[in-house]
Amino acid sequence: MTETRHDVVAIGNAIVDIIGRCDDAFLGKHGLAKGSMALVDTPAMQKLYGDMGPAVEISGGSAANTMVGIASLGGKAGFIGKVADDELGRIFCHDIGAAGVTYATPRAKNSLPTARCLILVTPDGERTMNTFLGVSPELNHGEVDARLIEGARITYLEGYLFDRAEAKAAFRQATAIARKAGRQTALTLSDGFCVGRHRAEFLSLIRDGVDILFANENEITALYETTSFDEAAKSAAKDTKLAVLTRSAKGSLILSGGESVSVAAAPVPTVVDTTGAGDLYAAGFLFGLSHGRPLDVCGHLGSLAAAEIISHVGARPETSLAKLAREKGLLS
Repeated sequence: MTETRHDVVAIGNAIVDIIGRCDDAFLGKHGLAKGSMALVDTPAMQKLYGDMGPAVEISGGSAANTMVGIASLGGKAGFIGKVADDELGRIFCHDIGAAGVTYATPRAKNSLPTARCLILVTPDGERTMNTFLGVSPELNHGEVDARLIEGARITYLEGYLFDRAEAKAAFRQATAIARKAGRQTALTLSDGFCVGRHRAEFLSLIRDGVDILFANENEITALYETTSFDEAAKSAAKDTKLAVLTRSAKGSLILSGGESVSVAAAPVPTVVDTTGAGDLYAAGFLFGLSHGRPLDVCGHLGSLAAAEIISHVGARPETSLAKLAREKGLLS
């Protein structure tokens, strides 16, 4: 087996988040479904951005956030994702490197701009995301770093990236590389609307090459076209070796080899912004799993990381997750 150089390497959209606050009336005025993620084109992005109030720019992207979380826990993480050679692209490259994540995907020249996500946070902390993907989904199999994947215990695939044929080919190539190297592959379903667009292909990928599945309650019920979480969970347990299902305040359910582990959500005094909660749960869980921790400890690490992220604006940790985990006795 190739020398292990990273705990987890992710493939996903490289995005800069633009986060602003609004009320429910603003969402209604713009016809936005609260708590959803919608893909927008250039005119829609420009209009919404023009109507937003003051905003904060923070490098993001679901899988990239997860890798930053792993680095904050003291793990070794890498990321593969495409940005343009523009201002936001340079910001993304700087931020992910400064967070301690290996990132070497070349910036695209003469291309669409770097992706950005306009995130509207309502007073209850719920986030509504409007994503302009730009150059990000043009990642193709030629940009999959085989050496990076061969040297990672787990390769983590972001469902949001699944909208183009090039990205699908990159996913399957990465899965094949990981399998040949004796490594594990994980997939996050990312969003209920994403599942609706790619249900059959997601199921095929899960059944054929995914070892670890991450999904929230909405995503897993959408995948199996049922309103019953229990029914969907049973189906997921049959289709993959390890299913990690999050349920917001209800905690999470971990299913593996007939074993079922329930983990409570970590308490949070005030929910400020739910952006990135699932991303950081995955960070804690994957860190624990890649370090051989029991499933319940993996789940508690995930809950701790998610609780930190929803206590402030932005989807990247403001406090060392390793420090928090040691305080809770989850790390020595």
